[in-house]
Amino acid sequence: MGFGLPLAVLTAWVLVRCRFPGRALLNAFVHLPLVLPPVVVGWLLLILFGVRGPIGSLLLSWFGIRLAFTTAAATLASAVMVFPIMVRSMRLALEAADLGLEQAARTLGAGRLDRFFTITLPLASPGVLVGAIVAYATCLGQFGAVITFAANIPGATQTLPLAIYAALQQPGGESRAAELSLIAVVLALAGLLASEWANRRLNSMLGR
Repeated sequence: MGFGLPLAVLTAWVLVRCRFPGRALLNAFVHLPLVLPPVVVGWLLLILFGVRGPIGSLLLSWFGIRLAFTTAAATLASAVMVFPIMVRSMRLALEAADLGLEQAARTLGAGRLDRFFTITLPLASPGVLVGAIVAYATCLGQFGAVITFAANIPGATQTLPLAIYAALQQPGGESRAAELSLIAVVLALAGLLASEWANRRLNSMLGR
């Protein structure tokens, strides 16, 4: 999430503010994980970042980093699945930002980076923060991509949904699955409430 958030902000800004050939294709590619089966996303990650994949083999030979079937793989799979959610939220926030303020700053000599960090980003901050919180909460529910790319290794790559699935496969594991499901519901509800509170708070600070 920490690495994905700046990339999501940059991607949303490019999609909103820039006009270039292939923009529609980039938009479709960014949102592809939303419509693909999660297992397919996990399989593609395994193809790319596996020890014999084009990226995974380079990481292993150059830096000794192995991603597949590790904790990092579970993190990466979850981040890829929720990336479109962050971009969508931030894109809507950027589209709602007042362009007149940016144009006024431009006439006063403010550069593109100055305008982005002092005007555009603060105006879009509610959408940025809400997108980050909702994406984080959504990460807790990822299953298909994680189990395909990271497997279900207790103590290493086993996430909350995978633990629930594993409990249901064991005789008498229904009570354990119920406990974990309750935790999932509480965490998801907390994430949604936090995003709503953050949205209202920031909008109030911006005078909206």
